Amino acid sequence: MLLGIGALHFIAPKPFDGIVPAELPGSARTYTYASGVAEIAIGGMLLAPRTRRAGALAAVALYVSVFPANVNMVRLWKNKPLPMRLAALARLPLQIPMITQALKIYRQS
Repeated sequence: MLLGIGALHFIAPKPFDGIVPAELPGSARTYTYASGVAEIAIGGMLLAPRTRRAGALAAVALYVSVFPANVNMVRLWKNKPLPMRLAALARLPLQIPMITQALKIYRQS
């Protein structure tokens, strides 16, 4: 999942740019590319047994750090069609099983 989403940050960056909180300094595209690099790197770390444990902790940090963008998406999409608003809302609680799974991988590695 991380490898695919990370690649999308470079293939189609505009949707990711749109959810970067405007309060952050600098260009939204910089944050889009930085998070794409992080997702690809962490995905690679999770694939390799030697780096899986560190990758799992990095995944937890990533999921926590992108949470503000997910909250911002909910805020920005309040006037979007209902299915889009529901998808944005659904992303918020999905962070919990993603973090839980990363912690499980960490403990088992």
